[in-house]
Amino acid sequence: MVDETPEFRDSIYFCKKYSSNVYIMIEFITKYMSEATTVSKWANRFIWAAVAQGAGALFWTILIIAPFVTPPISRIIAGGSAGTWFFVGYITYIVVGVIGVAVTSLFYHHIEVNLKKPFKGLGNVLASLHFILMNVGVAGATWLLMIAGYTGGKALQPTQLGGLGITNPGQVHPLIAGYVEPIGYFIIALCIGVLAGGFGYIVTYLRKK
Repeated sequence: MVDETPEFRDSIYFCKKYSSNVYIMIEFITKYMSEATTVSKWANRFIWAAVAQGAGALFWTILIIAPFVTPPISRIIAGGSAGTWFFVGYITYIVVGVIGVAVTSLFYHHIEVNLKKPFKGLGNVLASLHFILMNVGVAGATWLLMIAGYTGGKALQPTQLGGLGITNPGQVHPLIAGYVEPIGYFIIALCIGVLAGGFGYIVTYLRKK
């Protein structure tokens, strides 16, 4: 049976509350866009991407509160140390991968529907790069952060709870060091995608109708 410390209960409550608020925001944005008479192709793509990322966030939330995961992810988060990697990855995934992608759809909706300037040519290419690199980058970086955090946190947990029983945090470093470089590459891809989207927005905005 899991030892439900205050930190354990707080982490579960936080995850449940945060994930429910994310879906409320996505529902609001979807409703806002559906009221428009003209459809923005890129806004639709980003909102569906946000829904997919939201499903991924829900998957991780279920794992956090699931009783069959040993050692419990919530315990690893509450324990800090390597578990902090998991917490940072989880929160970043929700903020950037779900909320950020959903909010991005509003920018595309504004320029294509409100300003009546559909993305064409170079703007369309840059929007494609934005869509692909942002979604792949944020998912890759944050998922690897969570996996690395769980791997390191599990190593520090007692053997009776399913951990490796390592007491020296320095021994955990070799277990998660291999994740650092791939995480960096995914972050670079994310940044390039966001920059491409910004340039595409400017190019399209400055283009005459």
